[in-house]
Amino acid sequence: MLHSTGPLLTVHLGDRETSETDITEVQERYIGGRGVGTRLAHERIPFDADPLGPENRAVFTTGPMQASQMSFTGRTNCTAVSPLTDGLLSSNAGGFMSRHLAATGYGAVELTGESDELVVVHVRDDGVEFETVPDLREATVPETTAYLETEHDISSDRTAVIGPAGENEVRFASIMTTEERAFGRGGLGAVLGAKNVKAVTFGGESAPDLEIPATANEIHREAATTDHIMKEQGTVAVLDLANEMDGLPSYYFSERSFEGADGINGDRVAEKKYKKGTCSACAFACKLPTRDEERGVETEGPEFEVAMAFGSNSGVDDIVDVMESNRLCDEYGLDAISMGNTVAAYLDAEEEFGNRELIWDLVEKTAYREGVGDTLAEGIGRIHDELGVGNWSVKNMDFAAHEGRLLHGQALSYAVANRGADHMYATFYSVEYPLVDEDEAMPPSGFEGKAERLVERENLMALNDSGVVCKFSRDFMTPERYELLFDADFEDLLAVGARTVTLERHFNNRRGIDGADDRLPYEDELPGLDDAIETYYDRRGWNDDGTVPESALPAPPA
Repeated sequence: MLHSTGPLLTVHLGDRETSETDITEVQERYIGGRGVGTRLAHERIPFDADPLGPENRAVFTTGPMQASQMSFTGRTNCTAVSPLTDGLLSSNAGGFMSRHLAATGYGAVELTGESDELVVVHVRDDGVEFETVPDLREATVPETTAYLETEHDISSDRTAVIGPAGENEVRFASIMTTEERAFGRGGLGAVLGAKNVKAVTFGGESAPDLEIPATANEIHREAATTDHIMKEQGTVAVLDLANEMDGLPSYYFSERSFEGADGINGDRVAEKKYKKGTCSACAFACKLPTRDEERGVETEGPEFEVAMAFGSNSGVDDIVDVMESNRLCDEYGLDAISMGNTVAAYLDAEEEFGNRELIWDLVEKTAYREGVGDTLAEGIGRIHDELGVGNWSVKNMDFAAHEGRLLHGQALSYAVANRGADHMYATFYSVEYPLVDEDEAMPPSGFEGKAERLVERENLMALNDSGVVCKFSRDFMTPERYELLFDADFEDLLAVGARTVTLERHFNNRRGIDGADDRLPYEDELPGLDDAIETYYDRRGWNDDGTVPESALPAPPA
C-alpha cells in the first residue's frame, strides 16, 4: 500500500526543543494525512486534555499523493482536539502548502506544549527555528504573511497563520494558508493561539521520492479538459437548485428558501470572478477569486456554504456584501461558515436580518472578543440560550448549507459524524441531489439503505483525507483508480477509513461524547431516524449507545 514516509517531528514549544520519532508502522496502516494524524493523536494526546491547554497537540500531515503532480492533491491535514466540539477533529486546507510540508522530509509535524512568548516556528529539513514576534500580536493574516515575505522571503504558500481570532481563542478560529485557504471548522486556529504560535512555515529540499502510477497522469489530464460548472461557479453553483427544492437554510434556519437567492447565486459569483484560481498542481481550478471594482472588495469566494451563512441565513441578498463578509473572515482568521451562522443567530435575536453594517461589526468584534463578540466567539452551541434562539448545531458545530430536512441521508450524516454538523465528513448530499448518475443516486427522502451507504461514504472520505486527495475529485476517481494509485485492494483502502473513523469515535467516547450527542434539532420531522442511527452503529460494530467496544478498536502499532 502506497503511504507517506518520513519521521514525526515533535516541536516542544515550552522548552523550544524538537525530537523525531519513527512512525513507519503507523504510515503503513493509515497511509498519511487524517489517518496518520488521528492515530498519532489517539496515542499521544491525553483523553482528558483541555483543547486550549498545553497537552493538546496540533498535528500537520500530508499523504503520499503530495509526491505526485496529480490534480486534486494540493491539500494538507491538521488534527487536534477541537475547542468547538471538544472532540478529536481533523481539518484540511487547500492551497499550496502541502508540497512545502512534504519537502521538509517529515511525515508529520506536531506542536505540543505552549510558548511563553508569541512565536513563529520555521520548520525546514535542516532544522527548526523559533522566532519571537511580539510585534505581530493581533496582526491580521495579510499583515503576518507580509511580514514573513518581507523579512524572510517566505511566501504565503509556505505558511500556516492565525489572525486575531486565533490569538483570542475564538472557538471557531481558523488556521489560514495562502492567506485565503482555511483549516476551518472546529477552531484549530484557537489551538495555535493558545500555544502562542502565530505561524508555522515549511520548506526544504527533502520531498519523498515515491513511485506514482501513470493513472495520476490520466486523472490530471481529465481534470484539465473536462467541462464542469464548478470551474466557473465553484460550489455555489448548487444554490439555485437547493432553493428550488426548498433546501436553502434562510433566516437562521427558520425558512428553507430565500426570495433573494438570485442576488447571491452562482451567476452572481461568476460575474465577479476575475481570474482562475486553483490549488497546488490542480488543473481543475475550481476556486473563485472575485472582485467588485465599484466598492473595492476583493476576496476568494464565496462558496455555497458561505453564501448561505452570510447570505440567505443572514437575510442578505447582495453577493458583494457576502464577499466582504468572506474577506473579513479570511483577514481575521475565522471559519466563515460558523461565523456567518453565529451572526445569523444574533440577527435573529435582535430582529436585524439583512443589516450588513451590523454583520461586519460583529465579525470584527468576535475576532477581538470585544463586547457582544466575546459571547459570539463561543459558538451557537454554547450561547443559544443566552441569545434566546434555537440550537442549530450538533456536538456544538453549527450546520452547513445542505439541508437535512430535505436530504435525509445528509441529516443522518450530520447526526452521527464525529465532528458534528459538517457536510464534508461524508458528503452524503452528493448522492441525494438530482445531479448524479442513476447508479449512484438515492432519493432525498427516507432512510432506506442510507445507514449502510453512509458508512461507505465516511470510510471513503477518510481515505481521501489520508491520501490526501480532494473530495471534489469524485467525478474522476473510481475503485479501480484508487487501487492503482495506492497499490492496494479497494476494500483494504476503505478499511483504513473505517479504522480512522472508529479511532475518532473512541477518542470522543473517552471525553464523554456518545450516542446522546448524535441528535438533531429537527429529528421529530424525520420518522425513521432513530432506526437509521441504530443501523449505522450496528454496521460499524459499535454499541447501541454509540460507543466503541474494545473488540472493535483498531490495534495500536507494534
